[in-house]
Amino acid sequence: MESNASVFLDGLLSGLPVLLLHFAVTVLLFLAGVWAYTAVTPMRERELLAGGNRAAGIVLGGTVVAMAIPLAATLATSLALLDIVVWGLVALVLQLVTFGVALLLFRDLRSMIESGNVAAASVLAALQLAIALLNAGAMAG
Repeated sequence: MESNASVFLDGLLSGLPVLLLHFAVTVLLFLAGVWAYTAVTPMRERELLAGGNRAAGIVLGGTVVAMAIPLAATLATSLALLDIVVWGLVALVLQLVTFGVALLLFRDLRSMIESGNVAAASVLAALQLAIALLNAGAMAG
């Protein structure tokens, strides 16, 4: 009869590599999503942040969290690596589409963010977070 410690250790040794693989793939998807966001947005986030633009910081911070939320839901609910990759990519595309919709709704959003308009940045960050939460709920459901 195996001891509880042996059963625990066997479970850890068999499950840990899978956990680490799923986590690493999710982190790569997250980094790719943040990179894609900064690549497709018309703003120069690094320059704005270096200049102390609080609005740019709010938007980028909201983006980072909004990218992570649906990825976390995907990681928590998917058993297969392929599920994580497919649904993770869907989540990232939805976040990029959210930004595109925000640009259509607020035509001068870029100039508002670049000029440091914290109110506009807060609305954009809230919109991104709201879509991320809805997306995560849909993926988990």
